[in-house]
Amino acid sequence: MIRITEINDIAELNGYPLLWRSLLGQTRGASYFQSLDWLQAYWRHFGHDQQLRVLVVRAGDEPLGIVPLVLRTERTRLGPLRVLTYPLDHWGVFYGAIGPQPAATLTAACKYLRARPQDWDVLSLRWVHRDAHDHGRSEHAMRFAGFTPCEEIGERAAAIDLTGTWQQYWSSRGSHWRGNVSRCERKLAEQGGATYCRYRPQGAAFGDADPRWDLFETCVELAGRSWQGAATDGTTLSHEAVRDYLREAHAAAAHAGGFDLNLLYLGDRPAAFAYNYYYRGHIFGLRMGYDPSVCSAGAGTVLMRRMIADSFERGDHTFELGPGSLAAKRPWQTSLETSYRYSHFAAAPRAQAMRLRRHVKKWLDAGALISR
Repeated sequence: MIRITEINDIAELNGYPLLWRSLLGQTRGASYFQSLDWLQAYWRHFGHDQQLRVLVVRAGDEPLGIVPLVLRTERTRLGPLRVLTYPLDHWGVFYGAIGPQPAATLTAACKYLRARPQDWDVLSLRWVHRDAHDHGRSEHAMRFAGFTPCEEIGERAAAIDLTGTWQQYWSSRGSHWRGNVSRCERKLAEQGGATYCRYRPQGAAFGDADPRWDLFETCVELAGRSWQGAATDGTTLSHEAVRDYLREAHAAAAHAGGFDLNLLYLGDRPAAFAYNYYYRGHIFGLRMGYDPSVCSAGAGTVLMRRMIADSFERGDHTFELGPGSLAAKRPWQTSLETSYRYSHFAAAPRAQAMRLRRHVKKWLDAGALISR
């Protein structure tokens, strides 16, 4: 018999860390964003205007999985809509049910939501990695429960497959690009040489949870001196709107063994940084930047090369470079991954107007592709 426990108070999740960690460890394609550590840090800063709706699914006494959801009001051109969705909030690219049986977990969760009073306008399972891990489970679960999901493309993100060897990967890059990277290396060598530093703690469970605030602050300072520092609406490490959250998230990630910090020094001066989240061989590139006053000769390019080579050496399996700036990431990527969202619209007039608007847009986009 399927049983579902709904948790609406973040404090109640303090009783679930062992279960959550166990299920996450059995989740295919899991990322640090699906960890309880990340959710709790995120919620303390951004949960005040959202409602938590975490569904713990069990078959009898056996846990099947967890579906973390949030209810939030989103502004649209048609007015505000209440959206029930995953809590990723665009920090990452992919999300989904937690546990080794995502099909059964999602189906049970959708049936539960279908039977409950609807206090939402849109049920939207976003950031679904349809082609790599989901394979239609999200859409099928919604349809099986009686919903009518509309599929839409979400974001596209560059990724690097780190299986194989560094030599195999590097030889697969274009010769022109390899030459460009080598020129950057030579220019840095002429200026005194570059030193690469990588710090990735294993977490409190291994007695290795030092957050190394000195290195984190170096990244923040570099972010402030990069082009991102002048952005008024950015979310870089130094940006006031998210600075406190990112600091708390860093402390939580140190405890969990969930961050991967990279620095490139020119002499004794920090020149470039890359701040990533990490989970069991999966790296997500959160933020990256360089200080043009220290070096304008490709410090970021050299840092990327050394970081990828070191990831091969460590045995990592995937490096998600994230959305945005795709042209700059193209020489490094081995694939361009796409996220999808599956949305069911309630019977409310505004929700149905949004459904019709998206249907027309999808139809027009399809027609534009055919006419090319």
